[in-house]
Amino acid sequence: MPKTAKQLTDLEVKQLQSPGLHSVGGVKGLRKQVGKSTGSSWILRVKIAGKTREMGLGPYPAVSLASARASARQVHELIRQGHDPIAQKHQAAKQLTQEREFTKTFDEVTDLYIASVEQQWSNPKSRGQWLSSLRTYASPQIGKMSCRDIATEHIVGVLDKIWLTKTETATRVRGRIEKILAYATTRGFRDGDNPARYKGHLDTILASPAKLQAKVHHPSLAYDDLPYFMKILRSVDSIAARCLEFMILSASRQGEVRGMTWSELDLDNKLWVIPAARMKAKKEHTVPLTTRCHEILRNVTRRHDSPYVFAALRGGKLSDATVGKLVRTLHANEIANGREGFIDRHQGNLPAVPHGFRSTFRDWAAETTSYPREVIEHCLAHQLKDRSEAAYQRGTILPKRSKLMAQYNEFIFNEQAANTETVTPIRHANF
Repeated sequence: MPKTAKQLTDLEVKQLQSPGLHSVGGVKGLRKQVGKSTGSSWILRVKIAGKTREMGLGPYPAVSLASARASARQVHELIRQGHDPIAQKHQAAKQLTQEREFTKTFDEVTDLYIASVEQQWSNPKSRGQWLSSLRTYASPQIGKMSCRDIATEHIVGVLDKIWLTKTETATRVRGRIEKILAYATTRGFRDGDNPARYKGHLDTILASPAKLQAKVHHPSLAYDDLPYFMKILRSVDSIAARCLEFMILSASRQGEVRGMTWSELDLDNKLWVIPAARMKAKKEHTVPLTTRCHEILRNVTRRHDSPYVFAALRGGKLSDATVGKLVRTLHANEIANGREGFIDRHQGNLPAVPHGFRSTFRDWAAETTSYPREVIEHCLAHQLKDRSEAAYQRGTILPKRSKLMAQYNEFIFNEQAANTETVTPIRHANF
């Protein structure tokens, strides 16, 4: 074992300024290490299993002389008892590093989860919606908590205040928390049951959302009112009007039509093939183009600076707000002219919205035609839950869908022709 050097005082140790190792005495092997530019620290030289080793005891002067000597004595005692304090120190440091690596707060895991799944989201607004709801309702209470420590009472604390007053929002927040905690479990950031799961867990504490809040559908027009609406719409001279008209005639989703590119169209065969990446169900969907849909596309000016068929003024994709504003303006014009406007009579006379026109088609097809339900649902690009229907839907049913959509367009235009009311064209509309 190293010899015991002369025991230096605090002042003497402070005066050791030359670079190198300086014995300070008091404990065998204890030295002050003075670096050329890296400051000073404590080094203990010991012999473990017959091999001389060096062990750091901390920086000087943050660790005082007295503390360094006390730590050195503890090390010698551990060695005397047959332990390897250097190996124990390395293991403790490794364990601490692992604990830090696998200890993440809820907010940290939220960011990791969103980064891992956002490429799958078809709606570019989803990231903002997720972050906004979680930062507003979850983060104030569990955002800084380790995911390992989040329990049922914490989830209830997040949801309790909004479950009755903002049921739909609370339901979404709960579902998002559940997904994030499930991700945390998979990544090793927590273990055990998911405290945010609803079925068989939170449903014993929180009231059923279905009983708290009746489901509200997108306000839609009755199909009998659609021909007149379309007649008014056709009098509007704007790209948004043609986009909305095409959307209604094809029973397509607004986002699918606004994002339509020329490369997706086969005008010779009157087909529009929407790639899987742009579909809600992530499955390629072929839309048969009716005569009027084909005419709209033939008459749209193709811009060299934009891939979109219904391009916005600056060449980007037409916004949903623009299309929504158009519907609201047409409704307001009707009200101003002493008519009831374009309303949903089954939902408190709410003004119709763009997405509601898909329901208009669904009602018309179900009530006035004999087409099977699966054909109608395929026109809407809906995924069928019934296995037998889903098996039938493996094909595109394109010929039947073509006939159904042609019949729908014929219904609209025949009714328009029967309506003798004069509609003044709206030119240069600001839509």
